[in-house]
Amino acid sequence: MRERAECSDGDLLRRMQAGDEEAFTAIYRRHQGGIYRFAFHMTGSPEIAEEVTQEVFMTLIRHHEQFDPLKGSLQAFLFGIGRNHVLRYFERERDHVSLDSNDFDGSYVLSDNLEAVAADPLSELTREEAATQVWDAVMSLPAIYREVVVLCELQEMSYGEAAQLLACAVGTVRSRLHRARGLLLSKLKTLRQVSSGLNS
Repeated sequence: MRERAECSDGDLLRRMQAGDEEAFTAIYRRHQGGIYRFAFHMTGSPEIAEEVTQEVFMTLIRHHEQFDPLKGSLQAFLFGIGRNHVLRYFERERDHVSLDSNDFDGSYVLSDNLEAVAADPLSELTREEAATQVWDAVMSLPAIYREVVVLCELQEMSYGEAAQLLACAVGTVRSRLHRARGLLLSKLKTLRQVSSGLNS
């Protein structure tokens, strides 16, 4: 198994296609965590994240021939499947989750830097309260902004990797991430003001 752990995704996939179950296990172990975290951060539901992760790897088993290495990495292929399942979940929950970037109510003032998330606006909050508010702020973002935050900030993907996954230009990823950061800061500022009002 150690030998397989050192193999490239392409080698493991070829072995899997030839019937090597341990190769599939190695692919699963290599990519399962990232898929789960992506789905969880997008939906906020451990149950949905588990379901999405299971569906991603069942799809790989059933339709592995659809992977084309000329179009991108195996990781991007798997994340693409996961993203499709997350978007289907959003479609089912349309009444509760906004998919339209134009649905944002415009009440927040945009800002430039995500660094302020951990700076002054949250200084008077406990770490647990801060984490809860950051989480709530991320979950309140429209889906097209939430996914770039999840991919680039939480999954630590490069702009290029995120662009490949989202089938858009790198500039689009940068633009969405910039707007998402502004929305997050404004949301956190609003939450801080509400919190300050309750404590005064």
